[in-house]
Amino acid sequence: MFYSGSGKKLNIEEIPQEILNFYSKHKLDNVSIVIGTDSQNFSDTKMVTVIAVIAEGHGGIFFYEISHLNLIENIPLKLQTETAASLDLAQKLVTLLLNNKYNVVYDNCPISIHVDAGNSDRGKTKALIPELVSWIKASGYSVKTKPDSFVASTIADRISK
Repeated sequence: MFYSGSGKKLNIEEIPQEILNFYSKHKLDNVSIVIGTDSQNFSDTKMVTVIAVIAEGHGGIFFYEISHLNLIENIPLKLQTETAASLDLAQKLVTLLLNNKYNVVYDNCPISIHVDAGNSDRGKTKALIPELVSWIKASGYSVKTKPDSFVASTIADRISK
């Protein structure tokens, strides 16, 4: 089950229509789709995966899904799990957008992945970036890491807490 930023419940099959509606209002505004995941450890690992649809300079909309996994304390495994969730959702969304009804969105809204990993020398994720970036690019998507990965490091992060 997904939720919109306004709290509306949606199935993934309903999201392409919401994206099309948004795109139709903003098609001159350089619309893009960004997917990102973040997770927080509690008694389990709460993972939030977000689809953000952004009209450059004119805001956007987002949808998110919350899942609970067995506790993942290993940071490389946690980041790989987050990346896999983002890639899985991207593939599901692409499959839905390939429907003729949504071709205009598929053809005009590039899809990218945001990863909650950064290059800080003090951070624990710097060494993982080349592997994650290569994986995402090999899957056919562009990728951003911190500090530019705002869908994962801001939207998903806030919901996951």
